[in-house]
Amino acid sequence: MHHKRIVQEKTKLINDLKGLKLHYASYEPTIRVLQEKHHTLLKQKMLTSLERDRAVGQISGLQATLKHMEIGHNYHASATRVGPNSEKENAPEGPTQKGLHEAREKIQSKTKVKDNTKDSEFPTDMQPNPNLYLHKENICPAKFDYKLNSIFRLHELPVSCVIMHPHKDILVTCGEDRLWKVVGLPKGNVLHTGFGHTDWLSNCCFHPSGNKLATSSGDTTVKLWDLSKGNCILTFEGHSHAVWSCTWHSCGDFVASSSLDTTSKIWDVNSERCRCTLYGHTDSVNSIEFFPCSNTLLTGSADKSLSIWDARTGNCEQSLYGHMHSINDATFTPRGHMIASCDACGVTKLWDFRKLLPIVSIDIGPSPGNEVNFDSSGRVLAQASGSGVIHLLDLKSGQIHKLMGHDSEAHTVVFSHDGEYLFSGGSDGTVRTWS
Repeated sequence: MHHKRIVQEKTKLINDLKGLKLHYASYEPTIRVLQEKHHTLLKQKMLTSLERDRAVGQISGLQATLKHMEIGHNYHASATRVGPNSEKENAPEGPTQKGLHEAREKIQSKTKVKDNTKDSEFPTDMQPNPNLYLHKENICPAKFDYKLNSIFRLHELPVSCVIMHPHKDILVTCGEDRLWKVVGLPKGNVLHTGFGHTDWLSNCCFHPSGNKLATSSGDTTVKLWDLSKGNCILTFEGHSHAVWSCTWHSCGDFVASSSLDTTSKIWDVNSERCRCTLYGHTDSVNSIEFFPCSNTLLTGSADKSLSIWDARTGNCEQSLYGHMHSINDATFTPRGHMIASCDACGVTKLWDFRKLLPIVSIDIGPSPGNEVNFDSSGRVLAQASGSGVIHLLDLKSGQIHKLMGHDSEAHTVVFSHDGEYLFSGGSDGTVRTWS
């Protein structure tokens, strides 16, 4: 009897669980609708705040103009009164006249400063993406048979970023030892060492011309460097927590950054100020990248979502959901038609950027995927893994090739422009060259 009772209770529990699952499934459409409404309200809120800020700016401008006109009128009236009397012209200014004169000079100096620090304008007639015309798979066949060629010991602490110069055969590496280094190829000789950040470096990015460098750091700042002299030319401050990533606009007048404080910021290089703060993510924003030759931004966040932003307005145009864990990195193909993203459990996803829909999901876990990058053809995707393995995904056949050579975690990976070489940085402070 006791056994039968247990069987009956077990059956009842199973039926209850099935009922709960069905009940939960019935709520899923409602949750989706509520999420869509939530995103719509967020967009409306951002538009409203933009309109409010614009109105406040217009009111402040009108008040300043009115004040300037009143002061100018009073000054002109007093000057007219003393004009006919040559003796009064040479008399010392009274306290009232002196105050008016100083106020007018202050307004004039402020106006001059504003005129000298003009905001940059986002380009409207963007040049077409050159990679659209250079992409020919039969000219540069995909390569997968990379072998470990050399090891460069460059940093005392983990390497966080490795990038290729847009025009020259040199690398720039960033490390948690607060240094960035310019490295000559193929020998790996250090051409220059940059220092100035007060905490670890997380990311770096070249100016489109290749003559400047942007670096992001755990000290909450973004710094711009003149590579010809090696000195810091500008520091952007405004994030309240560590900055994870930075990216240049193709026009060279804007830098965007993403931070642990759940926001991203767009900085104006000419007026040296923050032009816009992007709100919407609910957790750390771990990566940011400008779409090639456009005003569109891509961010990846620990809230498991990707977001597409209009840099001119600061509005989130679309969010992409599908990852079940924190997104560590996201990037565009050179042609810009596809997005790749990787998360903290090693899952890499490909997205159709034109349709904003997922294409495929590849589980290379359980070790985290720290960074993803395409080769110049857009056919090969490299992933730097927490296990120390560099995974190469053939987007045409779906095959995954593994490069074994790191003794510890691999943090970053990048292809050379011709695809003949691959460079990866690890937690042991080394950069490995594959050919």
